[in-house]
Amino acid sequence: MNTETEMEQTDKLGEECGVFGIYDFDGGDVASTIYYGLFALQHRGQESCGIAVSDTAGPKGKVLSTKEMGLLNENFTPEILNKLKGDIGVGHVRYSTAGSSTRENAQPLVLNYVKGTLALAHNGNLINATELRHELEYTGAIFQTTIDSEVIAYHIARERLNSKTVEEAVRRAMHKIKGAYSLIVMSPRKLIGARDPYGFRPLCIGRRDNAYILASETCALDTIGASFVRDVEPGEIVTISPEKGIESDKSMCLGEERHARCVFEYIYFARPDSHLDGVSVYDSRIMAGKFLAMDSPVEADLVVGVPESGNCAALGYAMQSGIPYGQAFVKNAYVGRTFIKPGQKSRESSVQVKLNAIREAVRGKRVIMIDDSIVRGTTSDRIVRMLREAGAKEVHMRVSSPPFLWPCYFGTDVPAKEQLIAHGRSVEEICGIIGADSLAYLEMARLSEIAGGFGICKGCFTGKYPLEPPQEDIRGDYER
Repeated sequence: MNTETEMEQTDKLGEECGVFGIYDFDGGDVASTIYYGLFALQHRGQESCGIAVSDTAGPKGKVLSTKEMGLLNENFTPEILNKLKGDIGVGHVRYSTAGSSTRENAQPLVLNYVKGTLALAHNGNLINATELRHELEYTGAIFQTTIDSEVIAYHIARERLNSKTVEEAVRRAMHKIKGAYSLIVMSPRKLIGARDPYGFRPLCIGRRDNAYILASETCALDTIGASFVRDVEPGEIVTISPEKGIESDKSMCLGEERHARCVFEYIYFARPDSHLDGVSVYDSRIMAGKFLAMDSPVEADLVVGVPESGNCAALGYAMQSGIPYGQAFVKNAYVGRTFIKPGQKSRESSVQVKLNAIREAVRGKRVIMIDDSIVRGTTSDRIVRMLREAGAKEVHMRVSSPPFLWPCYFGTDVPAKEQLIAHGRSVEEICGIIGADSLAYLEMARLSEIAGGFGICKGCFTGKYPLEPPQEDIRGDYER
């Protein structure tokens, strides 16, 4: 059972993982580029990080790798990066949920097998991980981790024994695995990217001089000075090699009507300066705020966002409503996900360690506060109280997503429905619990519009999933 302070830390959605890969055809070392690419993706995971590289001109299959717990800048010094010599490589930043934040579960995973070496970085969550894991265990596989990414790596390695190429092995493995995944696979002479057929998780291709890049978000390309080439399509496998450049295999692709992108990439996960499948994340959040102003107006003096993901939606609300936009909170930039939480008897609130209200901004005013979501509600009531104690006359909360009613099985850390504040409660009841003067959520019909009209997954709002969820809830056992 979570304590109150622990629940404060888990009342925001868990970030995804971030993946990054690069192949420099000119033979330059890529470790520092991977570092900066991952640094741009640090928002997607702060619990562990790793880089694996190989020299395509050196001994075939020799991989140098470093994986550690914590943030990139805490673990990768110039000395460590200088030792990672190689012109092809993959990197990963990870966020996990229940109880599996260990160094063994950090990525990339590196497998040595009869055909050589594979290094794999994975963002997403499989729904048939248990079944596939047991199948492998009964044929002699010994697992070193508790993550479903290792299940994927084993299946690719196993399929490689009967495949002419690594990319064929990836395709064969994709026929077996079910769920959400964006993969980057490094073989001795190729870099391969693959995206699940529903497109839950983003993946894009970039280029800098004679080097090709795969990354979770376009902001990583901007950071390293690379140009955007295109997105990897849902179900597509891309193979990058000096001989053939970018090769594409779309045999696993589904029709657009079956695509199910995670709408929270647009609402919360991705950086606002990224583009996902050609859609500006910034524009999506501005649009969500405008829709909230159109559908759930209220008289007020000031519109504010809960940093950081609520800020763009708050700006959109202000633009649409004509109510001034302002800053009501200061966020401590030096607090990550893993800071030491105050004890149960301590006077310090872990929310106020992260955020504090600016009294002069809100005193005597009717405030509209925009946040991206309410999960358990334990943070929302404290932030509403914080504004009232700072002198706000009224606090009206608007949320740039619909209410969570169901868990997610595809890589977003939405807990069991019994832990969701919206489960079994009306909006009015939730409003009373968090202590706001009014509360409104984004309407379901607006979701597709903020995602550029693409097919999206609405499972956590409706209970209707693109894929049949597992019979047992294994989200705390085998995670990304």
